Amino acid sequence: PRWSPDGRLHWVSDRTGWWNLYGEEEPGLRGPNEEPGLRGPNEEPGLRGPNAVAEPLAPRPAEFSGPDWVFGQSTFAFLGDGRLVAAWAEGGSDHVGVLDPATGELEELPLPFSSISAVQPHGNGLVALAASAVAAAAVVTIGLDGGTEVLRRSRDIDLDPAWLSRPEALTFPTTDGAAAHALWYPPTNPDHEGPPGERPPLIVVSHGGPTSSASASLNLAVQFWTTRGFGVVDVDYRGSTGYGREYRRALEGRWGVADVDDCVAAARYLVERGDVDGRRLLIRGGSAGGFTTLCALTFRDTFAAGASLYGVADLAALAADTHKFESRYLDRLVGPWPEAADLYRDRSPLHAADRLSCPVILLQGTEDRVVPPAQAEVMVEALRAKGVPFAYVSFPGEQHGFRRAETIRRAAEAELSFYGQILGFEPAGAIEPVTVER
Repeated sequence: PRWSPDGRLHWVSDRTGWWNLYGEEEPGLRGPNEEPGLRGPNEEPGLRGPNAVAEPLAPRPAEFSGPDWVFGQSTFAFLGDGRLVAAWAEGGSDHVGVLDPATGELEELPLPFSSISAVQPHGNGLVALAASAVAAAAVVTIGLDGGTEVLRRSRDIDLDPAWLSRPEALTFPTTDGAAAHALWYPPTNPDHEGPPGERPPLIVVSHGGPTSSASASLNLAVQFWTTRGFGVVDVDYRGSTGYGREYRRALEGRWGVADVDDCVAAARYLVERGDVDGRRLLIRGGSAGGFTTLCALTFRDTFAAGASLYGVADLAALAADTHKFESRYLDRLVGPWPEAADLYRDRSPLHAADRLSCPVILLQGTEDRVVPPAQAEVMVEALRAKGVPFAYVSFPGEQHGFRRAETIRRAAEAELSFYGQILGFEPAGAIEPVTVER
């Protein structure tokens, strides 16, 4: 919530099904059962009644906020003249505009960014964190005429834009008559082309969270694959934010089912469209995305191989052993624990390892307290017992999400080496091969 310069309270609510902006109609006092703007006879200054109502300021099928498990968000702020500057997600990308609360008119600023956050007023404009498909995140100032200035970049990247794959926002059919969303990155390399008539392999990315979302901003982890001949589709499966409350809640009770269906549907959509080779479909993900990956490899027969980075193999162990902040997270995504213990077991790839018959690589930090190393280690033993080809690479000292440059590089090259051995190609460059058992 934010106070406007004239004392009106503004906030974001999803009461219409979308996180839209709201504001008090009148500043001042309000009784518990009174109409907006009226004052109760015995109330203290500054108190508002519980039945106060307001209308959305700029109603639209867009999200003016993100999930509040991300702390310290700032998606709107006030200018000195009382107007609002606001950021919102719509159509797989972020936007910024100026809203006049008196008229409800929202004027979008023409900006070269696809990701915008941490909006704050600054002079006659605003300051924010912003990125695009070809530029890393930066602290930028934004004028009301759309002019921008970079104050500080998060990293210095000197890459020829010809090497960068630009995402295409996709909406495609999935199970239950629903539609899902994704960002498609075609392979891009100015120095090489694939053999004539041959379609590229595809890597399906299942993001973490699981209620976060894919970002259209520059992602060097994606470009690592697209420059080496892979197509990449970053799937905003049901449960992802940015598409309204109904889509966001579609994963409740269905984690490990709806998300997997959507990753499979994204791969099949691109195969049918003629973008990729249906015989060389891969899937990868970290954390919650690692769980989706392992479920896809265990309970479906779509993919040739996959990679789980610090992924969940046993839901019951996660429910019992994760950190305090996410200790009851699974009650909504799977079912109440321990009452739904049988469902937790049925959804866990570990307990269905006999159904897993395609190769997988697991990458894990030894100091991970969110998804402890035991999750990967029990999966390794199950794979070894069944005789499924696999690779396991652990990184001493790493936690949940790899931080060290040498770890990030080694993990990427190990995964590339693994895919090369499984699909039968020799990766370019001098990389250390990974050992694949069986």
